[in-house]
Amino acid sequence: MRCWHFTEMPYPHLPALDTIDSVRVSIPNKYYDPKTGADLYQRYLDEHVIADELGLDIMLNEHHQTATCTDVAAPLAAAILARQTRRARICILGNPMANRADPVRVAEEMAMIDVISRGRLDSGFVRGVPYETFAANTNPTQTLERLWEGIDLCVKAWTTHDGPFNFEGKFWHKRQVNIWPRPYQQPHPPVWITGSSDKENIKEVARRGFTFAMFLQPHEKVKEMFDAYRSSSIYSDPEETRRHIAYMPLVATADTEAEAEALAQKLSWYLHAKTPPQFRNPPGYVPVAFNVQALKGKYTGRTDAVRTRGLDYLKEQGVLICGTPDQVFKQIKRFYGLVGGFGQLLMMQQAGFVTHDETVKSMTLFAREVYPRVKEEFAFRPAAKGAAAE
Repeated sequence: MRCWHFTEMPYPHLPALDTIDSVRVSIPNKYYDPKTGADLYQRYLDEHVIADELGLDIMLNEHHQTATCTDVAAPLAAAILARQTRRARICILGNPMANRADPVRVAEEMAMIDVISRGRLDSGFVRGVPYETFAANTNPTQTLERLWEGIDLCVKAWTTHDGPFNFEGKFWHKRQVNIWPRPYQQPHPPVWITGSSDKENIKEVARRGFTFAMFLQPHEKVKEMFDAYRSSSIYSDPEETRRHIAYMPLVATADTEAEAEALAQKLSWYLHAKTPPQFRNPPGYVPVAFNVQALKGKYTGRTDAVRTRGLDYLKEQGVLICGTPDQVFKQIKRFYGLVGGFGQLLMMQQAGFVTHDETVKSMTLFAREVYPRVKEEFAFRPAAKGAAAE
């Protein structure tokens, strides 16, 4: 199992959350102090470099018009870290392809980062969370189609080496596509895609051999979605399938349980950040049947109930992993068993008002006292003869 450090690079210095309507889409940027923001960018990038030094991999994402994530251009952060780090793989999870104007530009950016890092890029693509459609002014009913068409164009740009090609799609019409540079990794960097509640879409991710990732969901929902991926995996070796399954919880590692819980309370700031209903579920973003199930209370995802429950509930569900190194390891092992296994642990180890010193201490404890046990317990076993990927 590989473990990845992650922060959304938040700007938490806001009015009290109960005094503002939303921290996403409509929050006035008068609350953003560029001097404070400059300091935060420096510390977040420093923490990624420390993660590299500790032997952790690095995950980045991007969001727009929100105080929870000021990494508004993950390729920029990835380009910086491609030059500043030496060992860590750098996963962008991801480029919101459905909301990007030009997939060819995305292909160029990812190829450049892959070359600068000498082949350490994992290139993730996302549909974009519902509230992103407002910032991007995209049609919610088309984002899934745009995602897949954009990925097809990007992969074709990465893998075509004999001169220009034309591309005719529903959303993009391209002439003379011929990217320079081409990726360092061949045929292209590993591709990741984030979670979806649409099992058919998850099966499409599996059929393409891409890595599938889920964030901050209760274990029953995670197992359901991971099972959908496993049912359509192209890999005949279960271990290779496991390599391509990822999960992200909040993670707080400390010397004592009390210290870890205090850190976890700070991390949970992310779960309490408010987004009004009109931004969370724009018409057409999810199928009507999904909304019907939600109204019946049958949706088990990251609902308001999950957001408002205490630490014990979050720990029981696996949304939060928190405690001493021994406790953190046991919680990872328990969650692994509940969901049927996975190969990539993405860890949100910083959010809200978690300080630099607290973040580095938690990262260091995990890297030195938990990660070696994780590597041993969940080591990838060599594929049996004849069990290579199809």
